[in-house]
Amino acid sequence: MRKVTMRFGQNFYLFSIIVIVSLLGRPDVATTTLWLAPIVWDGTFDQKMIDNIYKPRNITVATTVFAVGKYVRFLKDFLESAEQHFMVGYRVHYYLFTDRPDEVPAVTLGEGRQLTVIKTATSNRWQEISLRRMEMIEKLIEKELTGKADYIFSLDVDSKFYAHWGAESLGDLVGVLHAWYFGSSRNHFPYERRPESQAFIPFEEGDYYYGGAVIGGRLDEVHKLAKTCRMQLDVDRANHIEAIWQEESHLNKYFLYNKPSKALSPEYLWDDTKWKRSYLKVVRFSQVVKNYANIRPNP
Repeated sequence: MRKVTMRFGQNFYLFSIIVIVSLLGRPDVATTTLWLAPIVWDGTFDQKMIDNIYKPRNITVATTVFAVGKYVRFLKDFLESAEQHFMVGYRVHYYLFTDRPDEVPAVTLGEGRQLTVIKTATSNRWQEISLRRMEMIEKLIEKELTGKADYIFSLDVDSKFYAHWGAESLGDLVGVLHAWYFGSSRNHFPYERRPESQAFIPFEEGDYYYGGAVIGGRLDEVHKLAKTCRMQLDVDRANHIEAIWQEESHLNKYFLYNKPSKALSPEYLWDDTKWKRSYLKVVRFSQVVKNYANIRPNP
């Protein structure tokens, strides 16, 4: 039996949980996980009260974005929409990993917000790009972010913000419930089912299926996540096996035994190709429609 870790922070973070869960409520959806972490939906938090808690702390939110190859075409919409909706009123530092720094668009950033471009290697396989992200997040936290940021989010560039995304999303360790598998039985989750992989999850285990397009939390917690997933990816690579959904598979394995302190509802990672459900009152962040054959270097 594996040890399961549940991370709930200090009193400040517990108070934030109480605020989010208890104020308004949503009787049509679950607003807490089985381990009593909040699931953030529209109608479950008071934005003004949340800002009154976080803004006096003068926090900085680091945000990693990966735009390799033709994915650079999504940067303009991503950054412009983020400036309208993402952590508005807070200090945000975007860290952009790209192999095409000359193609980064000029986007006007708000006060207290900045962009650092980090040149990275290109790849002939989109899967390899995915597999390297955990290592790059791990190293960024170790070499650059300590003492410079309080929280970090890793967000997929082929997505766009459509509505408010603020401090209600902050927590020790934050995952997002995948829109396509929300409400499904765990037997239908696309976990890695091969025991040979370090990402293996048996059919009788599992809570939710989390999307790899959004990962967040305090620096130390995200560093543990990224380092653990990177090490497991290294073992898989040495054994010549690649998990079915690359780093997302390893992320789901990590969250199974290291429970997120907060879960974001599918409002925070929708898909523009998916029909909106009655429980979805607002789309905050969504993956845009795209032709994968046109933007990925390999099938």
